[in-house]
Amino acid sequence: MTSANPPAERGRGGGGSFTRPDARGRRSVRAVGRSLLALTKPRIIELLLVTTVPTMMLAARGLPAAGLLMITLTGGALAAGSANTINCFLDRDIDAVMRRTSRRPLARPAPLAVIRPAEALAFGICLGVAATLLLGLLANWLAAALADLAILFYVFVYTLGLKRRTASNIVIGGAAGCFPVLVGWAAVTGTVGTAPLILFAVIFFWTPPHFWALAMKFKDDYAAARVPMLPVVAPAAVVARKILLYSYAMVAATLALAPYAGWIYAAGAAGLGGWFLAEAHRLRSRVGQVGRPVQLTEAPAAAAPAGVAGVTEGGCGGLARPGTNPAPMRLFHLSIAYLSLLFALVAVTSVLPLGRW
Repeated sequence: MTSANPPAERGRGGGGSFTRPDARGRRSVRAVGRSLLALTKPRIIELLLVTTVPTMMLAARGLPAAGLLMITLTGGALAAGSANTINCFLDRDIDAVMRRTSRRPLARPAPLAVIRPAEALAFGICLGVAATLLLGLLANWLAAALADLAILFYVFVYTLGLKRRTASNIVIGGAAGCFPVLVGWAAVTGTVGTAPLILFAVIFFWTPPHFWALAMKFKDDYAAARVPMLPVVAPAAVVARKILLYSYAMVAATLALAPYAGWIYAAGAAGLGGWFLAEAHRLRSRVGQVGRPVQLTEAPAAAAPAGVAGVTEGGCGGLARPGTNPAPMRLFHLSIAYLSLLFALVAVTSVLPLGRW
């Protein structure tokens, strides 16, 4: 993410390239700034904001005021950045073990670290405070409270409470990523109604198929860090079956929005849902019974060297001994396109003069 003196790392999605401090421990402003930005996981924030704008358009039945839109997006980005930064602070030990996350700023060994843990924690808290004040003072306090609830849920329920303890971690903890639709709706209307709760459910059911598909590829990575993601503790066939069940629930939730979004949306959502379900069925048919569940009592694998080539934060470097079956990653990438297209459909039908019941 920055031009750096050797040794440098190149990555994407929040991993980036970081400059090590010099012999006197001095850090450039640019290196610190880029490391702080990486802690917020910008690519994840982008996906969250993709769901916020269409929700605001549906709430406004058209285009919301430009000022309110910018305030809500900025506040939402600050809130998500706060939660992600604090997550990086709390998970820095397992991030250092997992090869996919070993380039995060706090996962780097001390001689290479640009950001200190205490600085990251303070930065994350400041982002949360800024999000609260911005949304509360310039939008409304309901939107601010929902943003704060998302931060608290992600930090305390998912990161501290569930992630290292149960295979249901992403099912329950994934609810934190559903809050942006509630924030966007509340910013426009000052309330939370049925339609945003349906959108909440859509993202809630979308999260397990999306994340489990990625975890199927990197299950050895999670096992090394002793994180009991479902693909680590269950056979691949079980994971694929649960992905399919959650996919059906997700598509049903998208169709439940039809009374609020109109018949054009309903037709589009049905087509997108069929596309997603076809890929979920394809995954189940191709996976089969492969391998055995990994025992989390096994000794963790050694952390990847800081300069391993080909590993990108948020990407799929393929260095975690992934399975050779490409089906999980097909579904993972399709899930991102699916959610983006679905919410684009919500946005388009919100401004169309036709298509309502």
